[in-house]
Amino acid sequence: MDDSELERIKMKKMAELLSGGKKGEESMEWPSEPVEATDMNFDELVSTYPLVVVDFWAAWCAPCRAIAPIVKELAHDYAGKIVFAKLNVDENPRTAARFGIMSIPTLLIFREGKPVDAIIGAVPRRAIESKLRQYL
Repeated sequence: MDDSELERIKMKKMAELLSGGKKGEESMEWPSEPVEATDMNFDELVSTYPLVVVDFWAAWCAPCRAIAPIVKELAHDYAGKIVFAKLNVDENPRTAARFGIMSIPTLLIFREGKPVDAIIGAVPRRAIESKLRQYL
């Protein structure tokens, strides 16, 4: 069993524990802070929740640091409706390449595990919320 298989099993078990072992959104616990996404857990993460926003970022990126507090606030304010995740592109190059991330910050919006929209650049909170409302 390789590391990716173990990570996938761990994420699945975590989701089951958070949901009390029941299937379905109504019983699922939703994080109120951004969760860490990695090359290993990415697919499981975006498919566990109906609506996930992934912030592709890097530590050296000033615009990424500028929107980080906004992403954190949104994770808190939309807990139960949207899960926010952060993926460091320097530490997780496979996933960034897979989705063709050429500029950061990029927020990818996933619905039912599939990418449906993107927000590129450091944009104001109201612009992010306007985009997200389309998917609620």
